[in-house]
Amino acid sequence: MRLTVTPENLLEWIALKINMVPLPLLHAQIFPIVGKAVLEAADKGVFEAVHKGKQTVDEIAAECRLHPKALRELMGLLLVLGYFKQRDGRYTLTRISQRWVLKDHDESVFGMMLFNNRVVWPWFEQLGNYLQTGEGIQYHDHLTTDQWAYYQQAMLAATGTEAKEFGRKAPIPKNATRMLDIGGSHGQHSVALCKKLPDLQAIILDLPPAIEQAAPLLARAGMGDRVRHQAGNALTDDFGESQYDIVLLSSLAHHFSNEQNREVARKVARALKPGGVYIINEFIRPETDGKSDGVGTNLVGNSMDLFYGLTSTAGNYAISEIQSWQTDAGLKLSKVKSYLSIPGRAMVVAKK
Repeated sequence: MRLTVTPENLLEWIALKINMVPLPLLHAQIFPIVGKAVLEAADKGVFEAVHKGKQTVDEIAAECRLHPKALRELMGLLLVLGYFKQRDGRYTLTRISQRWVLKDHDESVFGMMLFNNRVVWPWFEQLGNYLQTGEGIQYHDHLTTDQWAYYQQAMLAATGTEAKEFGRKAPIPKNATRMLDIGGSHGQHSVALCKKLPDLQAIILDLPPAIEQAAPLLARAGMGDRVRHQAGNALTDDFGESQYDIVLLSSLAHHFSNEQNREVARKVARALKPGGVYIINEFIRPETDGKSDGVGTNLVGNSMDLFYGLTSTAGNYAISEIQSWQTDAGLKLSKVKSYLSIPGRAMVVAKK
């Protein structure tokens, strides 16, 4: 899956083919306004207003307290992007908007859109400094209480679809009874596996500020004591010995350095029961030698690598790097599982 410029007629195809179209101009001028327009539309309640039946620009503007002229321009762009259909001046939602953008839909990414618009967008102003100094933001150290809340809602939104696929595809022992979910916050991955295995119980190890905001999100799953939080820090806590059948590290390795991930893997190997599995769930950075890793698009892996470098100073890792942490800890490699719903993302699995 790639983000591309698609010609709409033969002349445009020829212009692209012979390099007449200044693609860098599109990247620099068009893509930023596209991203910000989608975020602002979600934040300002435009999609929700149309869902309520406000179909004309004037009706939507009144509902959202927006300027009609500015909103008409926004709606024109969102129409082209496929978020709306329009007929006789009346707008309706497309299937994309209905499934992915409405905040009450169980697969909605609305939480991530709100977090990106209200918290993340200003971070991009620091990219130039990061490129000069290599010093990232380390945002976990600076989030306010409100920002932690946005962050946890975003993580919940980002994994709604992924967790379902994880529950179907994760290669886990069928008789597993204990799981450690490191940095699992909202607990969707643990919940998915516990629904699959009736005897499984999971502990979610996370930072206290994360638990404070994630606990209400986990409570919605109604898993009672089968999935519970435990305050801690993966870098400093001991995980015990021969305690768990499954250990999951999802969307956390990119916050840690190479050596920190090695140390976590060593503690995980000690904590696993014989036959237990260690799953590292991450966006994958493409191999530097150009060899295919079977995960998919370079756009996702490379863009998230830069984003995580800027925001937490580590970044994505290639599959070979992740597997080296596992093998150095004495674990045996298993098959890598890629996601259909989240391009560029994979489960890197090892067994004890």
